Amino acid sequence: MNPITRINPAELSPPHGFSHAVTATGGRLVFLAGQTALDGDGKVVGATLPEQFETALGNLLTALRAAGGAPTSLARVTVYTTDVAGYRAHARELGAVWRRLAGREYPAMAVVGAVRLWDEQAMVEIDGIAVLD
Repeated sequence: MNPITRINPAELSPPHGFSHAVTATGGRLVFLAGQTALDGDGKVVGATLPEQFETALGNLLTALRAAGGAPTSLARVTVYTTDVAGYRAHARELGAVWRRLAGREYPAMAVVGAVRLWDEQAMVEIDGIAVLD
């Protein structure tokens, strides 16, 4: 049984690509480090924000699976980007990437603008918290 419940009150604006609140009962917490679009050799790959988002999300999900979790285990995700306007402009494409890699059960999420990320060529970094059974 999944220890996570997603809550989206009718009084709030309908969420698109996130949940307003997530509760977790029991389980084990997994704190996922920020992932950028690094390949196995430690080089940033992808010339566009959507390409980098796909790699960064894939890296986050790889770490989550290694810890014994699945995308539905995600309770909280924060996306840091050096281009908030570009993120908004590509929102549909980024949503399609999310659904393809992680499904349609969304964690509580935030997108935060950043001047630059640890990896200078990175346009996006994603971290998260998951709850495992």
